[in-house]
Amino acid sequence: QVQLVESGGGLVQAGGSLRLSCVASGRSFSNYNMGWFRQAPGKEREFVAGINWIGLSPTYADSVKGRFTISRDNAKNTVYLQMNSLIPEDTAIYSCAADRTTTLIPTSVTYEYDYWGQGTQVTVSS
Repeated sequence: QVQLVESGGGLVQAGGSLRLSCVASGRSFSNYNMGWFRQAPGKEREFVAGINWIGLSPTYADSVKGRFTISRDNAKNTVYLQMNSLIPEDTAIYSCAADRTTTLIPTSVTYEYDYWGQGTQVTVSS
């Protein structure tokens, strides 16, 4: 079992930046691939970024490529999402997730993640 707690969300103007953090507790964090997802009002949850268990092979949704960066610090049991050049369309609840399958390339498929945090709200004003 892994417990995930996100932080770092908030209200920011378009063009601004935020860094989200997700701290894991429970079983060994370094045994999981990690992902960030988001869900906007009235929309389905969508993949944002993923990183494998040793911090390699970061993958991104096309909509955030070049603006967002995922990273992890296994010594701190934390995965990060640095979000730059934010736009109003990035407004959503952002959640981190853990995947017990340690594939080289992290999956972007929602149901393949086993554990989820509660999420943190990100609001980008125009």
